Amino acid sequence: MMKPRITPTGIERSLGDEDFIVTKTDTQGRILYANRLFIAISGYTESELIGRQHNIIRHPEMPRAIFRLLWDTITAGREFFGYIKNMAKDGSHYWVFATVTPDKDAAGTIIGYTSVRRKPRPEAVRAAAQLYAEMLVAEQAEGAGEAIAAGQSVLARATQGNGYEQFILTL
Repeated sequence: MMKPRITPTGIERSLGDEDFIVTKTDTQGRILYANRLFIAISGYTESELIGRQHNIIRHPEMPRAIFRLLWDTITAGREFFGYIKNMAKDGSHYWVFATVTPDKDAAGTIIGYTSVRRKPRPEAVRAAAQLYAEMLVAEQAEGAGEAIAAGQSVLARATQGNGYEQFILTL
C-alpha cells in the first residue's frame, strides 16, 4: 500500500501532559498495534493503520537523516530518543518526544519495535524544528542520492560531534 498524499495544513495539535502514544511494529515498520490515543490523534481508523508502514504519519518537514539515524539505532538493538513532527490524516501536525525500543525474543533476536511518545517541551520543539529545517534545506539541495549524507553533515556540525542523542537529551 502506498502512503496517502496529504497536504500539510499548518494546524498543530498537542498532546496533554499525561498522554502517551504507543505503537508496536514488526521489524519492517508495519504497525501491529496502536493505542486509542494514536488512532485519535492520527485521524486514521485502526483498520487504516494496522499493517501499514509507520511512516504513514511522516511529516514532509522531517529530514530523512533523522529516520536513517532512528533505523540505524534500533536495528543495532539500541533505544532511540528523538523529537518527531508527525502529520495526521487531515494534514494537521503534532510534535512528540519519542522513545523507540527494540523488542527481542528469548534468544535476543529483534522481533519488532515499541514506540512510546509523549508531549515534548516547547523549547525543545523550537530547537529541534530549527535544526530539522537546516537539515531539510541541505537534503533538498543535494537531491535524493545524497540527501541523507547532507542532512547528517548538518547534524554533525550542529551537535559539534557529540551526536544526536546527546543533543536531544540536553534540550
